[in-house]
Amino acid sequence: MDFSVLSLRSAIASGSLTSEALVQESLARIKRLNPTVNAFSQVYEEQALQEARACDREAAKGRFRGPLHGIPMGVKDLFFTAGRLCQRGSAAYADFAPKATAPIVQRMVDAGSIMIGKTTTTEMGWSGSGNSEFYGPTRNPWNPALTSGGSSSGSAAALAARMVPFTLGSDGGGSVRIPAAFCGIFAMKASLGRVPAWPWSATEMLSHAGPMSISARDSALLFNLVKGPDPRDHQSLPDDGADYTATDLPKSLRIAFAPSLFGFEVAPEIDRVVRDAVEVLASALALDIRPVSPGWSDPIGIFETLWVAGRGVAYGAQADLSNFGSGFRGLVEASAQYDLAAYLAAVKARAEFAGSIHALFEDIDLLLLPTVPVEPFAADREAPEGFKSSSDVLAWTGWTPFTYPFNLSGNPAASLPCGLTKNGLPVGLQVVGRRHADALVMAFCQQAENHIFNNKIPPLADAGGKAEWGTPSNPTAEITSWNSTGEHS
Repeated sequence: MDFSVLSLRSAIASGSLTSEALVQESLARIKRLNPTVNAFSQVYEEQALQEARACDREAAKGRFRGPLHGIPMGVKDLFFTAGRLCQRGSAAYADFAPKATAPIVQRMVDAGSIMIGKTTTTEMGWSGSGNSEFYGPTRNPWNPALTSGGSSSGSAAALAARMVPFTLGSDGGGSVRIPAAFCGIFAMKASLGRVPAWPWSATEMLSHAGPMSISARDSALLFNLVKGPDPRDHQSLPDDGADYTATDLPKSLRIAFAPSLFGFEVAPEIDRVVRDAVEVLASALALDIRPVSPGWSDPIGIFETLWVAGRGVAYGAQADLSNFGSGFRGLVEASAQYDLAAYLAAVKARAEFAGSIHALFEDIDLLLLPTVPVEPFAADREAPEGFKSSSDVLAWTGWTPFTYPFNLSGNPAASLPCGLTKNGLPVGLQVVGRRHADALVMAFCQQAENHIFNNKIPPLADAGGKAEWGTPSNPTAEITSWNSTGEHS
């Protein structure tokens, strides 16, 4: 079965596919592959099937709930879903069930989608690997011995394994783009505020929400449905009025390619695949792509101060931190080293750094660069073995120097799968646009994906049988809930 959102939408609309059959197929794939991949922490089997049957009854009468009628989705377990567990990857919230639903989730439900379950995340979305002390590591469908990347770990892995047609993720420093690059799927962090993010985040000036999918074409449709303001997010932008499914590009498109940033050494295979993809695109789309080497200073210190200090303020006042995992607890404890002056200095420095990025986009329309400069590493690690990071607390920022800068600036940035390394692992090409030029980034990615990668499927998902790599990930190899209430069983 083709798990493209666009294909499934057409099949359901024409009557050649029922929602019940689609949901059953999705559930079967989750049951077969999740014990190895560990992408889902909760699955709502009975309610999903009930919703699917209701969708089919409505479709038989010519009534459709919206563009996603009867199509299942996975929701990152940081997003609030009324009456269902939102564990946030933490024992501290193991029994937390919010009373309201996040805007991005509600908009997908209003468009007809069926929430089939919650996908794994690192604790409070704090790190860029797929390792979780609460859920166990989320594994890469291309090789389950390796990490999926994070913090939208399960959302990316579920897509790569073709468990669901689309998922929802969030990105505060690369959290949709990192796992998208590692898992070979598409994800875009839109301009800050393009998709409303609620509830409040300790780093709201960095935090983005958005859909993740197998292709840019699928995401274009999904972004059309979720963009636009919500009164609960004071940063949310007015709807730009653009149709993101449009693929026309300006005739005089100015594109720059940065093989690296900040002098960071890119792994040879990543460099090769990205350069090859850029050459292919330049030829196939008749583009003049010029190399650039931005003279920016690495803003790691700015990002770390905002990331660590913000969480210290939000969670450090709790008397008992013992329910938090060691990684997140260490982050909260480290926040004590920052005072108000340091935090305000970082806020000022962020504005200055963002200005330097915006200045570059006065001369170019799009910037191409690797999404992540390293290949996926062991699933139970926060960083590649032997890797040295300048941060004692945020080891993951040392190997993700190309993602968090664009959270600081708020620019739209997408990760587009562009090829495989010699080890058979996906590589992401990052496409960055000027702030608020989300439609241009999406149009370029839709055109580009016709010429690179072309939605290749991991052997794990393609085989259709049991996995032969890696070992099951505990504790959620056996999913905590298969009932309609979302409670532990």
